[in-house]
Amino acid sequence: MTALFRSPIAAPLAALLMVALATALTTPRFIDAGNLSNLALQVSIVAIVAIGSTFVIFTGGIDLAPGSAIALLTMVFAVMVKFGGVPLPLAILLTVLLGGLLGAVLGGLSAYLRIPAFITTLAALSAFRGVAFMFNNGSPVFSVHDSLETIFYGTFLGLPLPLYYLVILYALAWYTLRYTAFGRAVYAVGGNPNAARLSGLNVRRIQCMVFVIAGLAAGIGAILMAARLNSGSPNYGVGLELSAIAAAVIGGASLAGGRGNIINTCIGALTIVIVQNGLNLNAVSTSVQTIVIGAIIVVAVGLDMWRRELGGALQHLTGFNRT
Repeated sequence: MTALFRSPIAAPLAALLMVALATALTTPRFIDAGNLSNLALQVSIVAIVAIGSTFVIFTGGIDLAPGSAIALLTMVFAVMVKFGGVPLPLAILLTVLLGGLLGAVLGGLSAYLRIPAFITTLAALSAFRGVAFMFNNGSPVFSVHDSLETIFYGTFLGLPLPLYYLVILYALAWYTLRYTAFGRAVYAVGGNPNAARLSGLNVRRIQCMVFVIAGLAAGIGAILMAARLNSGSPNYGVGLELSAIAAAVIGGASLAGGRGNIINTCIGALTIVIVQNGLNLNAVSTSVQTIVIGAIIVVAVGLDMWRRELGGALQHLTGFNRT
């Protein structure tokens, strides 16, 4: 138990196993092959968007905009392809780059104009979705492209393509954070921005860059969302920012910044998706699901804040029992 609270990966894994076990016990449909395959597809969008949210959290910021950004980006993508005649590969590239541009705008407002990230992304949460409703008179765009669904539902060597996207993107994020100067700077800025500035780091640039990464992740998530339903809609992505933040926090990322493991974010994303899947299988209403996700965030943050105290208490009790 002491190791559970001290190990950076053991706690998220334990939470994942407990959630999976509880879901399996409440509904036998959870272990159905079709449902498990659906889980693998569902987790891809949340986990990829959570990469960007985690980078922002590592610097001590917060991003509330990815859900609305995805709604806007799916509409832009659908309009480009279906009504603008833009080739599918080019439209995908432009959509991802537009996501990075949206992130750059938010990062610039937060880092260089010193508007708190909570305020800028909260404003974007409303503004991006409002802009999305300006496309196609606010109506969804269906049947975007005949080849689009293959991006999400296609397989390679018997495995769904989104799993390959996850492995590649998380490997890239892990390598960046662990072995590059930028990755070390991200942790340094989150741990102590004043000390990072005195060490010669361009703190504002790093704070802006993590939002660009978050925007690029939202762009990729938008492509997968559009491919999943072969459509674009201003209603897509509702609550996705909450799931992404919850994935990072459950994975052990500190909301104070400077601490966390990107691989654990993927574990946290899978935990969130299993919770949502279990609630859906048990016919729990959407409102209750939102409450549950909020409660999970509170518990995860509490465990993060009390990890040392809980670990020390368990170690003390273990030592006491041995005497």
